[in-house]
Amino acid sequence: MTAQPPRSAPAPYRAGYGADAGLVSGEAVELDIRAARLGSRALALLVDILVQLTLAVILVSGASILLTSTVGPGSLDRALLTGLQTVGVVLVLVGYPVLCETFNSGRTVGKLAVGLRVIRADGGRVGFRQALTRSLVGVAVEWPGLVLPLLTWAAGVTVMLSDPRGRRLGDLAAGTLVIHERSPAGTGYVPMMVPPLAGWAASLDLTRLDDGLALAVRQLLSRTSTLTRDARHRLTRSLWAEVAAVVAPPPPPGLPEWAYLAAVLAERHARARRRLARNRSVTSALWPELGTRGAEAPAVAPVRPAAPVPTTPQPVVAVPAARSGSTG
Repeated sequence: MTAQPPRSAPAPYRAGYGADAGLVSGEAVELDIRAARLGSRALALLVDILVQLTLAVILVSGASILLTSTVGPGSLDRALLTGLQTVGVVLVLVGYPVLCETFNSGRTVGKLAVGLRVIRADGGRVGFRQALTRSLVGVAVEWPGLVLPLLTWAAGVTVMLSDPRGRRLGDLAAGTLVIHERSPAGTGYVPMMVPPLAGWAASLDLTRLDDGLALAVRQLLSRTSTLTRDARHRLTRSLWAEVAAVVAPPPPPGLPEWAYLAAVLAERHARARRRLARNRSVTSALWPELGTRGAEAPAVAPVRPAAPVPTTPQPVVAVPAARSGSTG
């Protein structure tokens, strides 16, 4: 299931639970992933610089021993030494991050030590092309900055501080993002179906309910206990109107707005789970080894609701006839 950036979720809803990478799963669940900022990335860079210096010393020592034993110390000309130095610099500054990020799932030694990882902007695994683009842009205008170092350093820091997801120039050019892998464990909100509405919810047409709107509803329902009564009522009515405009058939008369939103979201979640189960069964039938590996994987703790359904009495709001007609 590929993660994707949210499309239409309002900005206040996208900041939930410390996740700021802006990645949303196919079930309209905002992934609890934090984007790496300047501090953690600078620490990873320092570790990588130490690794690169160590590699440079090893390459210089090995090349010196090899050339001395094969060619002789007196027969080395300046052109050969300059060519070898150029090759060594390219291997250390470009080859090291490209190979690490390509074959180690977006992790250099420094990123692995700090707990960072490079991914594509859509949440996928970074490839050779993205890693090479990041490295070339970084060497040219960021670190060490072969083109106007002081100016490009200032520009790179400014871009990282101003970008909402902390991306540097190399990330913008390659379409990548650096995230924290060691995110704090938390619970996600799982929508619960109101039993009397199960039959009605099964007949819903949810094809026009996009991921952004579903994410906004999910985050509202999961944070009802943290909102004031007026704010909760205002946001609930606003999202109810948006959902009712794209979901059919209309809700039963007199259904509270929060119950309507919870039922729609629970039905969408249930359908996504059934679709995922069907896909897994097909995969297991076509590739039994993959199913065996999945069965041997450690069980994941069940996700519990982040907040209970509000226990305060909710006013019963009748569905206006005009809106009910528009939902059909």
